Amino acid sequence: VGYIHVVQNLIQRKAHHPSKYFLPFEPNYGISFLHYLTALGGLVAIPLILSKSLCLEHDTLTQSHLISTIFFVSGICTLLQVIFGVRLPILQGGTFAFLTPSLAMLSLPSWKCPAWTNNASMVDPTSPKFIDLWQVRMRELQGAIMVASCFQIFVGFSGLIGFLMRFIGPLTIAPTITLVALPLFILCSFNNQNNVLFALTITWLLCFVLTITNVLPSDTRAYGYLARTDSKGDVISKAPWFRFPYPGQWGVPTISLAGVFGIIAGVISSMVESVGDYYACARLSGAPPPPKHAINRGIGVEGIGCLLAGAWGTGNGTTSYSENVGALGITRVGSRMVIVAGGLVLLLTGMFGKIGAVFASIPTPIIGGMFLVMFSIITAVGVSNLQYTDMNSSRNIFIFGFSIFAGLTIPHWVQNNTDKLTTGTVQLDQVIQVLLTTGMFVGGFLGFFLDNTIPGSQEERGLLAWRKDYNEESDGAVNNLHIYDLPFGIGSKFCVAIWFKYLPICPKQMATRGAQEQKSNKADFERNSDNDINTKV
Repeated sequence: VGYIHVVQNLIQRKAHHPSKYFLPFEPNYGISFLHYLTALGGLVAIPLILSKSLCLEHDTLTQSHLISTIFFVSGICTLLQVIFGVRLPILQGGTFAFLTPSLAMLSLPSWKCPAWTNNASMVDPTSPKFIDLWQVRMRELQGAIMVASCFQIFVGFSGLIGFLMRFIGPLTIAPTITLVALPLFILCSFNNQNNVLFALTITWLLCFVLTITNVLPSDTRAYGYLARTDSKGDVISKAPWFRFPYPGQWGVPTISLAGVFGIIAGVISSMVESVGDYYACARLSGAPPPPKHAINRGIGVEGIGCLLAGAWGTGNGTTSYSENVGALGITRVGSRMVIVAGGLVLLLTGMFGKIGAVFASIPTPIIGGMFLVMFSIITAVGVSNLQYTDMNSSRNIFIFGFSIFAGLTIPHWVQNNTDKLTTGTVQLDQVIQVLLTTGMFVGGFLGFFLDNTIPGSQEERGLLAWRKDYNEESDGAVNNLHIYDLPFGIGSKFCVAIWFKYLPICPKQMATRGAQEQKSNKADFERNSDNDINTKV
């Protein structure tokens, strides 16, 4: 949601230069590749962050398989979202909102990695013992994601998201998004949009030169060894050229109550952020603000995407990429076909095993530098939501400050005092521990609760400015809501029953128009039949 302000100045500067392409399918494959590069950093970062908690720190070949899988599933989800979902040119990919609860779940005593997995000399990636060790954890993560995604599917297709948004404002969004990134500072943090490939390539080449000239030490225990380009072994030569990811490739998913509740917290954060992305994308594409039925479909399809991601075993869900919304503002190209082509590139990339291996072989210091930039940007985007509120109000200052500080201190205390939160029921203890060690949930819940209970006007809370920002027309927008209609004539040619308009995902005018056309055609048929009878008489 907070991404809207990032593109606000860009919109104002280019107010007299509308998008080159308005939403219909017009191909531009160079721009499609740009969107692919923009999403590259996040797609690569998520599996690499999860690998340590999955006991895969020293198994780069499996890391490459995870990277290929998340590319493949992101391609599928992008196609579903553009064609059947919100129908805006918006890319789908892994979400950092799922990372915090996932890491909290995997940090439970029952899922902590054995000490020997941290020693590269003791890890045999081909041994059945090691394979079962990490796959058990992955299957647990898969099950939690798949069950939590059903909640998102229900919220989207039932139209409940519109009801929930009445109570969610900037003082809920700001701590939630900020605490997605802040707890991950140990990992060092993530990358900026379009400079990722250039910076990555230059740094990688520098490390390669320092490796072949033996400037970097060859001793595995020496400082600087991890910067060598050969520090991760021969993963590129071991990786297959072609590998087709498939559902259940790591085994049958398992389910635990603690994991499900933790991931649901990430789902709620992801949904709220995606709603904001839809409005920002519509603006930059020259489209009118998305109606409720389009938002409902978009959230529902994202839930289906999370379900597919869980089934395929990416270890993550999917969400709309704010970075790619920003790319629309830079290129001024708002064609659906551009994103469809970008989705196909992601799909094909996921089937080439060597590409995933190349990304898995990135030296650790380069990854740390990537993380540093992006997580700082995510934190700043979260804080920037406060621009809509009155920050001269002591009420708002207290709510935001308390939510952020509690979101950092409570998880830290719980991690160091797990024995003080025992209820006697193992499952309940795990649920409490996962939720209270997820800073995003703690801060977001406190912000939501305090913002809706402490008295304050809508202007003071920022709700008026926030909603006004949403309801403003796009630059150069065509006042035609038919661009959000369902594809392939659904509703206008096929599902034309009068009750179709009552579905939360259906454009009401479409169903009404379809029913009227059907009624008109029936009347014309009866009139022609009467004329034929009269002629015969």
